[in-house]
Amino acid sequence: MVVGAGIAGARTVLELRAQGFDGRVTLLGAEGVAPYDRPPLSKHLLDRPAPAWLSDELGADALAAADDVRLGSPAAGLAVDDGGVRVGTADGEVAADAVVVATGSAAVRPAAWEGALTLHTAADAERLRAALGFPHGLAPGDGPAGDAPAPRRLVVVGAGWVGAEVATVAAAAGVDVTVVEARRAPLMTALGAEVGALTAPWFARAGVRLRTGVRVAAVEPGAVRLGDGAVLPADAVLAAVGARPATGWLAGALPLAPDGSVLVDEHHAPVGGSWRVRVVGDAARRRSARHGWVPGGHWDAALRGPAVAVAGLLGREAVESDLAPYVFSTQLGHELALYGLPGEDDEVALRGDPAGDDGWTALWFAPGGGAAGTLTAVFAVDRPRDVGGARRLLAGAALPVLDRARATDPAIALPKALAG
Repeated sequence: MVVGAGIAGARTVLELRAQGFDGRVTLLGAEGVAPYDRPPLSKHLLDRPAPAWLSDELGADALAAADDVRLGSPAAGLAVDDGGVRVGTADGEVAADAVVVATGSAAVRPAAWEGALTLHTAADAERLRAALGFPHGLAPGDGPAGDAPAPRRLVVVGAGWVGAEVATVAAAAGVDVTVVEARRAPLMTALGAEVGALTAPWFARAGVRLRTGVRVAAVEPGAVRLGDGAVLPADAVLAAVGARPATGWLAGALPLAPDGSVLVDEHHAPVGGSWRVRVVGDAARRRSARHGWVPGGHWDAALRGPAVAVAGLLGREAVESDLAPYVFSTQLGHELALYGLPGEDDEVALRGDPAGDDGWTALWFAPGGGAAGTLTAVFAVDRPRDVGGARRLLAGAALPVLDRARATDPAIALPKALAG
């Protein structure tokens, strides 16, 4: 049984068939719609209003590959014993020999922010488009250069991946956009303050106002009140302050980490749990020999992790089990890719000039060392060759050691900076 009909769930169903499983497969989903891809919800909020169906994106239909599909049956509980697994739903229990949990995550919205929207589902995207005056997406000629609707005012709370992507597409369509970030810099959770601060100038160039280091005191009808007393008029407010694993239904059946994730081993089996359970995608926090505990929330992990989970469930070895964390984004006129997992105490080195026009890359090295350093993560801005280099370097059994001087020379390909 596969619980969750997002990309991780759809990929799991397809992997079961691709790896030769010919038994009965049940797929449970919560949203009542066919599996679709989530990144376009923010990246293409206005120019692609219809869901990006995964049957088209993946070139295969997970619904056709399953025997029993229940798209409007959110899971309400899990029981595991020697005889199998049982998942509770509003229509009763569903039994199977094993279960793959792929229920993803849910957007966070503080309880007091009742007037704020979130963006995590196709229905969320519909509501946000309507609030911005584009219920059916952009029509030809819409935007600053055409006969667009009267400008709407959008306040985005949170300058992370989703917040910046929505700000980008909304501003390009003529919406008046302000982004409020409580931390000192955009993308600080993912990149840290030093590298995150290098992305701040992009907002003004894209026509977006950015306020950092200030918290939201209240979301009121037609306005956002900040902690410093400022009031921002708003026709729409988007809370883009993160997401939490949608794992409440697992309480009592599996141990949950403080953030709600399930700790899993290299094969996506819950640590100390039954072989009958695998957890993939946003719901999992995976053990990695290279990076330690890798949090979910990465689209690439939801795409590729199911192959590892299914191989383990079927008693096989996956070709590649220790996947490097990978995030990509298109925002504020730039193509971004983050490979690896930066540590709080890592040392940052820049490759290229952030003020230039040729792109740049940030490298994180583990603390200590001299002329050579252990590379933990790579953040590439408009440098596709560095993305490919990072992918190669972080695919080995251990973190690579680079000559720092060569690694920071943008004329030298990253893989050629390997030390010794």
